[in-house]
Amino acid sequence: MNHSDESGLQPIAYRVRPDDPGSHRFGVVVSVPTPDPDGQRFTLPAWIPGSYLIRDFARNVLDVQALCGDRSVAIEKVDKSTWRCAPCRGTLELHYEVYTYDLSVRGAYLDTTRGYFNGTSLLLSVSGRDGAPCTLVLERPTGADFEHWRAATSMRPIDIDTAGFGTYGAGDYEELIDHPFEFGELVLGSFVVNGIPHRVALSGRVVTDLDRICADLPRVCEQHMQLFGAPAPISDYLFLIYAARGGDGGLEHRASTSLLVSRENLPVPGRTAPPKGYRRFLGLCSHEYFHLWNVKRMRPAAFVDFDLAREAYTRLLWVFEGITSYYDDLALVRAGLITPAEYLELVAETVSSVWQSPGRRRQSLADSSFDAWIKLYKADENAPNSLISYYTKGALVALALDLTIRRDTAGTRSLDDVMRAMWARHGAGRPGLAEGGFEALACETSGLDLRAFFDALVRGVEDPPLAELLATVGVRFELRAASATTAGGRDVYIPGAGLRLRDQGAQVLIASVIDGGPAQVAGLAGGDEIAAIDGIKVAGAVRLADTLSGNRAGELVTLHVFRRDELHSFELMLREPPADACRLTLLEDASAEIIAARTAWLALRAGT
Repeated sequence: MNHSDESGLQPIAYRVRPDDPGSHRFGVVVSVPTPDPDGQRFTLPAWIPGSYLIRDFARNVLDVQALCGDRSVAIEKVDKSTWRCAPCRGTLELHYEVYTYDLSVRGAYLDTTRGYFNGTSLLLSVSGRDGAPCTLVLERPTGADFEHWRAATSMRPIDIDTAGFGTYGAGDYEELIDHPFEFGELVLGSFVVNGIPHRVALSGRVVTDLDRICADLPRVCEQHMQLFGAPAPISDYLFLIYAARGGDGGLEHRASTSLLVSRENLPVPGRTAPPKGYRRFLGLCSHEYFHLWNVKRMRPAAFVDFDLAREAYTRLLWVFEGITSYYDDLALVRAGLITPAEYLELVAETVSSVWQSPGRRRQSLADSSFDAWIKLYKADENAPNSLISYYTKGALVALALDLTIRRDTAGTRSLDDVMRAMWARHGAGRPGLAEGGFEALACETSGLDLRAFFDALVRGVEDPPLAELLATVGVRFELRAASATTAGGRDVYIPGAGLRLRDQGAQVLIASVIDGGPAQVAGLAGGDEIAAIDGIKVAGAVRLADTLSGNRAGELVTLHVFRRDELHSFELMLREPPADACRLTLLEDASAEIIAARTAWLALRAGT
């Protein structure tokens, strides 16, 4: 018998079967007790909240069939992600398969070692029933190889076994797709923050110090809870962590986060000092946890009633991602997990990344936010010249805004106060943030006229005056010529050549050519494969970068390059590298007033 909930709507039932892990296919059944008498429609989202790109998940849907009782029902596909069934009486069941081999936090994945999915990739919505309650049954894969698998999700359990497989419930479709599932041979941990249980589910072939992770993460979570104030907007929380070589990424959800992390960045049991990359891992966890407030429950007005079939445009992504990127590492130093000097290293890396991107002179933060759908998530070889990230420059503008407010109010107000005011006015269940809402709130909360700040740094393309502002908290800002360094994660930046290189297997490819730089003048282009320098075969991007950096400005080098399958020769004249690498240091001889301002900014404990 079908039962309705308090809303009067009968539940939509989903059943997810990892039918054939070796072929990467999930089987899904959607049961609709009272289908539309004119013919029920089903639709799969085209994008996932938190990642602003049309991904067309429906391209992976296979073999759609419908049944009403034991009778087959005709199906018509009406657009790229919508199917319509012929009218029928009684419960309608839609059966389909989905190919899932996306090793990211945005999609779905299944093989013989691991299963993972976001509902946006797998679960068709029932048109006209988005407000109906939902149940989801997750089945265990069949076979002896999967007997030790466990499942983890933040969705509300209804009837599950000790391994986590079974029936879960969600209040509506929007909630259903906001709880990713991870299953496999999981390592589980837990901790409590301010009375709220938190869990960690770790997968991937890695040996790590889970006890240390579960000791450090509570300090991060507590920092964010303190910033926004009690009560926290959750009753429990889950960190889903998949460790892989070179992994890097995270996606926020209403009571969990999915993280793809590099196993090299995780702490190893028995070693006192964790790897340097561990602070990046903690920063990623911090970033996604901050999203519990900033994005999941405080949203741009454009995201309040969004349509997952089409883009939702806003010029405020720098507020929701850039400010989050500012607070993610700031929380680490405030929690005592890193030192002020280590924090400044992280800020300096962000400054260098922005200053090494000529696109910051072409695209404003507001436009970067608006064009995320067609630019940031589709970055190509010209990206450094044409765009700026609302994550990185947004974080620096948030830093500048915080220090400006602190300076101009003599320390009586800060960005912390603005965020608390935004939570009070636009938090869970309250209206979304209008396009001009953050600027107005910052002016109101601080009591300052900040219009010139936003004109220059958000709507304009000026660099934030960080040297001046950091001096007010006793930090020296310096720009120097960069050595060959990594840029954008896997690229190698050669400032004197105006090149970014990338290893692709045994090939050394040009990832980007910087506008106006020597490489562009020479005629080199993104995608070119560098085969030799001065007649000597190249052996990796880093080695080539070292070789080029060892030449003096004004010297000519000959690069032999394959463009497609044609060999070309280019004469490259090196230049003096620009001063675009940042170094931040604490001023030890700062006045007592400045040191007090620094202490308040970083919320340092006595003796730090």
